[in-house]
Amino acid sequence: MSIKEIVVPDIGDFDSVEVIELLVAEGDVVQAEDSLITVESDKASMEIPSSESGKILKLKVALGDNIAKGSVLLMMEVDESAQTKLEEAPPKTAEKPAKESIKREKMAPAKSTPSKASAGKVQGHKPSPTAKIDEVRFSKAYASPSVRRFARELGVDLGQVEGTSRKGRINRDDVKGFVKKALTTGGSGTALGVKPMPEIDFSQFGDIESQSLSKINKLTGEFLHRSWVTVPHVTQFDEADITEMEAFRKQMGKEMEKDGIKITPLAFIVWAVVASLKAFPRFNSSLDASGENLILKKYFNIGVAVDTPNGLVVPVIKEADQKSLVEISQEIRELAIKAREKKLKPSEMQGGCFSISSLGGIGGTKFTPIVNAPEVAVLGVSRSKMEPVWNGTEFEPRLILPLSLSYDHRVIDGADGARFTSHLSKMLSDIRRMMV
Repeated sequence: MSIKEIVVPDIGDFDSVEVIELLVAEGDVVQAEDSLITVESDKASMEIPSSESGKILKLKVALGDNIAKGSVLLMMEVDESAQTKLEEAPPKTAEKPAKESIKREKMAPAKSTPSKASAGKVQGHKPSPTAKIDEVRFSKAYASPSVRRFARELGVDLGQVEGTSRKGRINRDDVKGFVKKALTTGGSGTALGVKPMPEIDFSQFGDIESQSLSKINKLTGEFLHRSWVTVPHVTQFDEADITEMEAFRKQMGKEMEKDGIKITPLAFIVWAVVASLKAFPRFNSSLDASGENLILKKYFNIGVAVDTPNGLVVPVIKEADQKSLVEISQEIRELAIKAREKKLKPSEMQGGCFSISSLGGIGGTKFTPIVNAPEVAVLGVSRSKMEPVWNGTEFEPRLILPLSLSYDHRVIDGADGARFTSHLSKMLSDIRRMMV
């Protein structure tokens, strides 16, 4: 036995690199070529192997230290009988550190027996018993061997972690962040801490057919699920007497029929929504990313949900407050056609302040729409119908439109929700009010 200094080998064209991870501790027994530390430059990261086999007596480096070729890493009691000393020439992995490191990061981890050093380290960080790692996704994740080892110790599936380093590489902080998020949202299962639905073989009960969801279905489902889970929803129901509004719309329709112009009820609703947003600015806002500040918008962009064969999309009518009923009607029609033909541009579905989901043309009496976050409210419109309404002396037939307003309770109180729908109902009941 003899005591030797283990130094940094040739690491290529780097004056110095930073130590970002210690893979061994004093007292560990390592074999030649076992990894000792992980270093990182501005281009890549790599693990520095041991040139000898033996017992580590004292570490000479710490996290954050800058080291270079020849720097002393540790003092080792070398087992000379093992005859495992590496040649003095630079190791193969150090000839082209940046390129080789990146290549190693993209490769699946080798299925080798853990060294005594790494085994000793893992002993203090047993994998989570609830961890479910998809080995295929794990192997394809873009991360260094040390990060892979760290992820396994914590029971983290790297296939679910989003990398924030250059080119999307996953680092230790990304893994820590994933664990922190999992702990704060309930751990395993869904974001609510509820275990996921069990897998069921439905074919055991009869014939089945499996259909793939469209891309729009998947994106919409993911978005709406996030909104439903993160936004505390309240829905306020109300009704609007649109008898006069509908009579005026039909009269204008006859006059404009020769010009091929058609004014839809939805155009009036957009107009009334804009008037109500001006009266209640808090409904025309969004919470910032911290959730501590409210961003009040001075523009009025109204999203209109469109049902298409591929799923639900919400094109946006920009600057609706500056457009006439005719212009809004024409734009709704044009956007709906584009949506059904899958020709909408991303810019035509962005920048909304408030959304409207109208099911009046299909049916139903009431429903609870989901807020189109980061907006704070959404209006649901159901099918209007004639109802007897008492006018003080007698019942008379009136055309009644059901309204459903869902809103973010963090921003809007119940009283304001009721005030908004009441104001909106007045706007629709007497279109003259929209002119004021």
